[in-house]
Amino acid sequence: MAETEATLLRQFPLFLPQNRAKTVYEGFISAQGRDFHLRLLLPKDLQLRNARLLCSWQLKAVLNGYHHIVQQRMQQSPDLVSFMMELKMLLEVALKNKKEPYVLPPPPKFYSSLIGEIRALGWDNTLQNHQIVLWIFLFHFLFPGHHRIWMYLHLWRSESSLISIYSQFLAALESLKTFWDVMDEIDEKTWVLEPEKPTRSATARRIVLGNNISINIEVDPRHPTMLPECCFLGADHVVKPLGIRLSRNIHLWDPENSLLQNLKNVLEIDFPARAILEKSDFSMDCGICYAYQLDGAIPDQVCDNSQCGQSFHYICLYEWLRGLLTSRQSFNIMFGECPYCSKVSNLFVTFHKTVPSFQ
Repeated sequence: MAETEATLLRQFPLFLPQNRAKTVYEGFISAQGRDFHLRLLLPKDLQLRNARLLCSWQLKAVLNGYHHIVQQRMQQSPDLVSFMMELKMLLEVALKNKKEPYVLPPPPKFYSSLIGEIRALGWDNTLQNHQIVLWIFLFHFLFPGHHRIWMYLHLWRSESSLISIYSQFLAALESLKTFWDVMDEIDEKTWVLEPEKPTRSATARRIVLGNNISINIEVDPRHPTMLPECCFLGADHVVKPLGIRLSRNIHLWDPENSLLQNLKNVLEIDFPARAILEKSDFSMDCGICYAYQLDGAIPDQVCDNSQCGQSFHYICLYEWLRGLLTSRQSFNIMFGECPYCSKVSNLFVTFHKTVPSFQ
């Protein structure tokens, strides 16, 4: 169940559960560079065949003529992830086959409303924040109900005033201030391997702990000082002690402290200082392709042999092991020899890879 939920979140990050029972999902599905709003109501037994799908008028218009297929997939899909994937493929096909109708330019009343909204907000405020206000205007007037920020501005309606929307927008930014402060501290005081150039929307950080050892954390923007999701990357003989410390000291986590300080206390470590060491001190090239980055990915697999410790890209190691006659696979685990030291190790093979382990 947890794996299914994680896959759904990765594939459809804008489609989220609205209650604890997860009987109501709402958000957006993306296709052809466009976002479509939808709402899914599931029965208590979470069976798709008895679910109700509520679509925005834009989505209804695109899927006009495909309703019987949507109903059929709801009856036959084994789980929510499969249904959403099939719905997205159907939406892609429908968009390719549909000709966009000619859209008339806004009537004069639109521009009168535009000036009235600016006056209500205040010309001084508009000029000081012209880019934000213009962005909100475009979506509010030209694309009502069709925008990503709807996920944060729950009271936004097509009839809402601009001043109301602008106030909600500022409140949403203010609510994220603590989260951004937490991430800024991590970026300023530690060596972050991934993402190389984090944006304000990035909630994950892969932080260096030492040579060929790092921790990947996923921070909840709503509760940024709480214990994040943690995944250690490195050789098993180095990773296991860290995992034990995390379990042993989890009671020491204090939300009143910064996330970085809590990680230090719980893991009983000091992060490598940026003032003393360089990022290149921790960046090892892949032992197979001899490159650091490969299609945006950096080496995340490490040989468990303490005398070796060579790092590899996941895809490089997978292709290497798959080509060896001595390798064997059991379910999602592939066993084979390290290209450097010939120690037999195992690689967890995942089709929807996030952070696999090489132990």
